[in-house]
Amino acid sequence: MKGLIKKDLLNLASYKTTLLILIIFCSIGIIGTESVTIAPIVIATIIGMIALSTFNYDESSKADKFILTLPLTRKEIVTSKYVLAIGSIIIGGLFGIILTIILTNFINIIRPNDLITIDYKSLCITTLCGMFGIALIQSIQIPSIYKWGAEKGRIQMFILLFIIILAILGISFFFTKFGFQIEEQQIESFLNQFGVWIISILMLLMYLISYHISYKIFSKKDY
Repeated sequence: MKGLIKKDLLNLASYKTTLLILIIFCSIGIIGTESVTIAPIVIATIIGMIALSTFNYDESSKADKFILTLPLTRKEIVTSKYVLAIGSIIIGGLFGIILTIILTNFINIIRPNDLITIDYKSLCITTLCGMFGIALIQSIQIPSIYKWGAEKGRIQMFILLFIIILAILGISFFFTKFGFQIEEQQIESFLNQFGVWIISILMLLMYLISYHISYKIFSKKDY
């Protein structure tokens, strides 16, 4: 399985220049707008989406046919993809936090009269929310790719995300229409107390469900 992950990392090496350029532009944008807390979300999203491009490489090169001739189980093949996907958002989130700290200190140095203070608890929750978003996309897209292929799987994912967004908007409209009010301070207080645990557990459940679906699809697939 280590060899599979190494293969995918070597394929992703071609993105290093693109990733560096995106990080530079992201840094410039953050310094210009002073929205330093968005760095973890942006970085985690970029790296998380780049990790999914390994399926394109495998599909175009017919790699699965060759991989299945090796002494590897289908479970190990699927597991390697999820290890890479989960690792990508963790690395993206951690790198985003480090970038936020560096950029904040840089801004404070060049502008000492108007210092920016980092709320690390809020930063962690913001980072987790961004990771949750990309984890949701990965959890939907990976089984879709196994089922329909890289191109069709991406289309199916966008359709499903569109349905989810419509459902969220519908629920929001329902609450507004019938006069249900949600106090933002109560939500913020709740997230500060339990947000990290709730988001982490939801992400774990999403990946577990997605993994079992992907393995079930891949185990029945003929090449």
